Amino acid sequence: MIEDWLKDAEVRMEKSLEALQKELQGIRTGRATPALIDRLQVDYYGAPTPLQSLASITAPEARLLVIQPYDRGAITAIEKAIQKSELGLNPGNDGQLIRIPVPALTEDRRKDFVKLVKRHAEEARVSIRNIRRDEVDHVRRMEKEGEAGIDEIDRGLAQIQKITDRYIARVEEIAHRKEVDILEV
Repeated sequence: MIEDWLKDAEVRMEKSLEALQKELQGIRTGRATPALIDRLQVDYYGAPTPLQSLASITAPEARLLVIQPYDRGAITAIEKAIQKSELGLNPGNDGQLIRIPVPALTEDRRKDFVKLVKRHAEEARVSIRNIRRDEVDHVRRMEKEGEAGIDEIDRGLAQIQKITDRYIARVEEIAHRKEVDILEV
């Protein structure tokens, strides 16, 4: 019974990690990568639509992104969405393609992005700790209702803590790698 709760906790913690990784993909490093803008929401005929479903995004050079919309009528909406984003990018179009030069990051901008990474990492840690709290509550409830012995409860609580520690360490590792990537000149 406790094993079911532990498996549930691991699945939920893994989803928190995946969410963190998706958030961090959208944070700019010094290089151009399609992941930087593919999740951007574009107001396409009044409906928020992910950019990746409106256009193909490529990075032909280290500091250039090229967006080729499937519908030329979406070009202005895509440009507006990019300009409104927090990425600090300035798109230009020739009527068929949108080219986005990715400028080198200034030291201040790098520090801002590192702060953003730390904020996302803290949100992931909080999410993981909330999952731990939920699972500990489940185990304590089992203890009160007499569904498990004290030894089994103690083992379950220790396992929940081990799982939590492992996922928190993975959050730290992911955040550290992204910080190094951002600070790399």
